[in-house]
This record gives sequence, C-alpha cells and structure tokens, in this order.
Amino acid sequence: MATKTIKTKAELIAAIAEKAEITKAQAKTAIEELVQLAYVGAKKDKDGFTIPGLGKISVVQRKARMGRNPKTKEAIKLPAKKALKFKFCKAAKDAVVPCKK
Repeated sequence: MATKTIKTKAELIAAIAEKAEITKAQAKTAIEELVQLAYVGAKKDKDGFTIPGLGKISVVQRKARMGRNPKTKEAIKLPAKKALKFKFCKAAKDAVVPCKK
C-alpha cells in the first residue's frame, strides 16, 4: 500500500475525507472530536485513553529527582510532576518495525 506521506493537519484531513468518502469539514470534525476525547480520557480515566490499533495515552506521576544544570554542571532538585505518556500497541510497532524472526 503506497500512500503519500502526511505532514500537515490539512493533508491528514484531506486523506481521511478521501478514504472515508466524506467532506473535509466532516473529517476535520471527526479528528478534532477524537483529539478532545483523548484529552478527556487521559485526564479523567486512571487507565488512560486507548486508540485501537495505535496505542494508549495516559497521565503518569513522575517522582522528584536530582538533575544537573547542563551549563554549570550544578546539581539541582527537580520536583515531582505529572506527565503524558504514549505507549504504542504491538500491532502498531509490528506495522512500522516488523519483528525479526
């Protein structure tokens, strides 16, 4: 399956509209709704938000740790924080980088 590399939001919208045989406005709405669902799902659900066939977005709690100022090499304490994590599913990994057996 040879397809053009998609680099912009407009190209993504056009490609989805063409494949699904819908208007670009409908494709744009669908993409924006998926993104909003992912934001809300990652924020409110402790298990995160899963996009079937692609992966899962979740919020993780990072512990406080010691770090270094790269310019002065001085040790500094980095506070605990929340961060976003995306984990690709096996099907996505295999589609992009097939396992060697």
